[in-house]
Amino acid sequence: WDNADFSRGVGTTFYQEFLTLNTAKPPFVRDVEAKVRRYMRSSYSAAWTLKITWEKAPAYAARTDSRRTSTYQAVLTTNGFRSYILVLYQQGGMQWDYTRLTATNVLIGYT
Repeated sequence: WDNADFSRGVGTTFYQEFLTLNTAKPPFVRDVEAKVRRYMRSSYSAAWTLKITWEKAPAYAARTDSRRTSTYQAVLTTNGFRSYILVLYQQGGMQWDYTRLTATNVLIGYT
């Protein structure tokens, strides 16, 4: 991840928590469970899920170019024993101009 810069008033960050132990699960949580089952090839039932969204986030430093923004999410989920994270990007991937970033060895995702 590179640094997003919200100092110019462009973009926002928000989150939504889903407590689903012994409750009906909303469609979003059911979709997360299906993705975990598909990619991990195992059974999974979420007890807790957190969705964090960075919307129209400009890259640091925003003073150089706040027009090329990116929207991405991190979804953390656990059943109490195993935990997973989904990293989701807007269609088309990151829109930041990586040639203007401090580090130019940019990868989308994590290791």
